Amino acid sequence: MTYASVAISVFLLAVGQSGGDEPTLPVFEDVTDQAGIRFKHSYGDHNLSNIVEGTGPGCVFFDYDGDGHLDIYFLNGCWLREVNDNLGRNLRGKLANALYRNNGDGTFSDVTRTSGVGDQGYGMGASAADYDNDGDLDLYVLNYGPNVLYRNDGNGTFTDVSSKSGLEDTYWSLSAPWLDYDRDGDLDVYVANYLEYDAGKFRDFYAAAGYPGPLSYKAQPDRLYRNNGDGTFTDVTKETGLYFPDGRAMSAIATDLNNDGNMDVYVANDATPNCYFVNTGKGTFTNQALEWSLAFGEGGQGASSMGPVVGDVDRNGLLDLYIPDMGYGCLLVNKGKWFVDVTAPSNLAVVCGQYTGWGGGLIDYDNDGHLDVFVANGNAHHEYTEEDVLLRNDGNGKFIDVAKQSGAYFKEKYVGRGAAFADYDNDGDMDMLVMNLNGPAKLLRNNGGNKNHWLTVVPKLARTKVEAIGARVTVTVGGMRMVQELVAVTGYLSQSDPRGHFGLGKATKADSVEIRWPNGSVTSLRNVKADRILTVLQDDG
Repeated sequence: MTYASVAISVFLLAVGQSGGDEPTLPVFEDVTDQAGIRFKHSYGDHNLSNIVEGTGPGCVFFDYDGDGHLDIYFLNGCWLREVNDNLGRNLRGKLANALYRNNGDGTFSDVTRTSGVGDQGYGMGASAADYDNDGDLDLYVLNYGPNVLYRNDGNGTFTDVSSKSGLEDTYWSLSAPWLDYDRDGDLDVYVANYLEYDAGKFRDFYAAAGYPGPLSYKAQPDRLYRNNGDGTFTDVTKETGLYFPDGRAMSAIATDLNNDGNMDVYVANDATPNCYFVNTGKGTFTNQALEWSLAFGEGGQGASSMGPVVGDVDRNGLLDLYIPDMGYGCLLVNKGKWFVDVTAPSNLAVVCGQYTGWGGGLIDYDNDGHLDVFVANGNAHHEYTEEDVLLRNDGNGKFIDVAKQSGAYFKEKYVGRGAAFADYDNDGDMDMLVMNLNGPAKLLRNNGGNKNHWLTVVPKLARTKVEAIGARVTVTVGGMRMVQELVAVTGYLSQSDPRGHFGLGKATKADSVEIRWPNGSVTSLRNVKADRILTVLQDDG
């Protein structure tokens, strides 16, 4: 028996046995209306007619006011002459992004006007981070057109510092993960850019296709911006080895896939090979996607990859990748020196292959210790609706379709795009927010996931009291070792709860909690009580 099979056997013995009876599964309840959320996306027109209109939107979970409750930022389109038809002109000036404040009682309040973040550009995605190390989260909005950086003023309002900061990227940006690539103590940002739209000049396509696809347009290169520590950023893309002009990025994630302590960048590209930029630890990156078997989709082709999400699916201490796409999606399991595509044997292919996947998530929605899969689906070129997918990890390498048992929402159909995941009500189970193209956002509350025990670990930097982006948390319980990295920007165009959430099953405590901080130091805790949010400051020891 190989070491891997022994490890899997021990893992199943420790956490896979549940007494023989089928568990009572949690149900996701659509609480959008009762939560006070009235946001409806628009692509700035009345008929879907081009690739710009069909790409967004995403959303962001972040605690902008530091009260311990996650707030929500929604992205919206607008009417633009070079994008939309003339019939959509009645929408001009009427569309904007929105910020909803979490009131801490299950409801949200629209604070867009008072906060000053109602950007009226053509919004696609956004991300939040404390770029200036002043103890609050700033907001970076990604547009078709110039991006916008909002500095958090710490009093419930934001100031537009886009031009001054150097982050007013004029390319078509979709995703912007933050990382301290040079380990100098401040956060840099990788901006994933898509393509150069031609204002509708190219029309050589079949009517059934709806509109031309990504290969009909020139790609735009991504950019890495180094934080100068004074509120400004410098484009260091070429000197760091990250210049890749042919990618057509859909989303990117900053994560340490090779577990060497340095944050790498994985980019999911549309109809072209994906990129895995390995951080050398010397201020440069090398694209090792081919060597790690991360460049292509199922069957070896360049799939239309959407938003990559990361998590330790097989609980071997290494981070795996799940990437929805227009085919079957890809579940890529980390073997230490390369990745193996297990999409088909895990049962994901047969379920997801009938849909068009966009916003995906790896979340332990039932707190049994295994990461489950959610995918928001919707046609790419038409407003054809599709059901979303929820698949439960059975702990034995298979994912089981449980959508029909998981609430009335899964019987509805939308044109899904981005999705984000968070315990927005702090009750110990993961909830979901789904963004729909030209449709309403949907907030789904998890009812019953906290029947199993759980632990949320929040590593924070002592000097700023904000989450330590890039920290790695390892929780051990009953022989099972669970690893999660504080990576907020994950999935398609979106940002999820940055806190480390762990399902403990029937265990009332974690045997150990270990935090590897971004600077390489380690904090270890023993016999940690379950069912609580545990905040750890870096210098607590």
